Amino acid sequence: MTNDIRVRYAPSPTGHLHIGNARTAIFNWLFARHYNGQFIIRIEDTDAARNIADGEKSQLDNLAWLGLDWDESPEKPGEYGPYRQSERNEQGIYQEFIDELLAKGLAYKSYKTSEQLAQERAAQQAAKQAPHYVYEYKGLSDEAREAKYAEFESQGLKPVIRFRVPEDKIYAWDDIVKGHIEIGGKEIGGDWVIQKADGMPTYNFAVVVDDHLMAISHVLRGDDHVSNTPKQMMIFEALGWDIPKFGHMALIINGETGKKLSKRDENVLQFVEQYKELGYQPQAMVNFIGLLGWSPKGEDEIFSLEEFKQMFDETRLSKANAKFDQKKLEWINNQWMRRDLNRVMPQLIQELVDAGFVSEAEAQEKHDWLTEVIKVAGVEGISYTQEIVELVRQPFFALGELTEEMLDYLTSDDGRKVFAAWEKAYTALPETATADDYMNTIRAIQNDLEIKGRNLWNPIRIVTTHEVQGPNLPEMLVVLDKATVLQTMADVKTKYLN
Repeated sequence: MTNDIRVRYAPSPTGHLHIGNARTAIFNWLFARHYNGQFIIRIEDTDAARNIADGEKSQLDNLAWLGLDWDESPEKPGEYGPYRQSERNEQGIYQEFIDELLAKGLAYKSYKTSEQLAQERAAQQAAKQAPHYVYEYKGLSDEAREAKYAEFESQGLKPVIRFRVPEDKIYAWDDIVKGHIEIGGKEIGGDWVIQKADGMPTYNFAVVVDDHLMAISHVLRGDDHVSNTPKQMMIFEALGWDIPKFGHMALIINGETGKKLSKRDENVLQFVEQYKELGYQPQAMVNFIGLLGWSPKGEDEIFSLEEFKQMFDETRLSKANAKFDQKKLEWINNQWMRRDLNRVMPQLIQELVDAGFVSEAEAQEKHDWLTEVIKVAGVEGISYTQEIVELVRQPFFALGELTEEMLDYLTSDDGRKVFAAWEKAYTALPETATADDYMNTIRAIQNDLEIKGRNLWNPIRIVTTHEVQGPNLPEMLVVLDKATVLQTMADVKTKYLN
């Protein structure tokens, strides 16, 4: 490979960054950076009706959050701009080549109405024929066809421009991922639209013009684009341009259902922003997405973006469908959080602010205490930062109601004895008591009363935390405010033990 490699990620600003699109961007970035090539961002915004406000910004912000950078884009223009298709269309870039194809007789104006097209499709279905476009000027001379154009124009009809498909031609390419592929012209479905009636170029036409004029050398994209490739190849050939090398990555499927991951599948979060909001780490997202359809050598599964870049090998892109496994993503994110908890700690504390447990000012004042609370609560077991909220809610910021089972433990003969001994011992301990001090105190009560197991631990937990299970109790007692615990114990005693 050489540094002539130029690849692109070309999103439509019609929504937020989907996992599948993020994978396309990541693999193109890896391919470019591994071989010292160029990674280009191009915005395909010609479908104005579907574009959303801030759609472009959302795409770029989330790519940057994942750690990707790019060499050219709308905000970082180079010599191949503009980088939005709408702007390219305004400059007449596409029209020039539409006109060239019309002049060569490789494309033509079609005035069929939507009603006529629907009638043809219905007739084909009734005859059990594959859907295909029926060429309306068959047998006519160029002059006769031009006369038809004039007739339709006089009726006020606006044409689309269709490309004349060479049905006897085989379109073949050696796919970077899938190997040798051949698709016949007859399988395309007949002549297809390259320019809509409103003057906008269609995707399969504009993408070819853009890729050629931007000197794109390789096109890595999803498997669902395989059927587009012959259409694009015929435009490259018709205009006398070199065809880039294509690579079509395996579909991403729902690991539970085995079906293609669909944006309509509400059982799986599919947008990068959703994971960002939950507190997933960008390194973990890149790590997980990078393993969807690509396999490293060896058994390791935790890799940084830089490590991916160094080891990237396009020959290891898989032909088999990639399973989206939510549990694996959670595991990978947990591994990244545990790698550097200090780095994640500000994000974890912010989750407590967002939950209303502390104010921004209190978060700064109590930073060290909150850090200890989070560690004691068992942060190393969570999958993403938002999970810390429920983990610390009780008993650090709220107390739950006592259940009948808890009261049975507490009001039994053993429970009353344990409480009396614990109340006396805890009150006598200094506020600087350590986890070892608390453990030794509880063991002394065990030895004195000859009570152990749940009959010992549950009454102590209940009167201090209103829970019978949770993190290590001695460690919790170190970070719990002693005055608050004493008040909790007094309230329980007054209500249930007098």
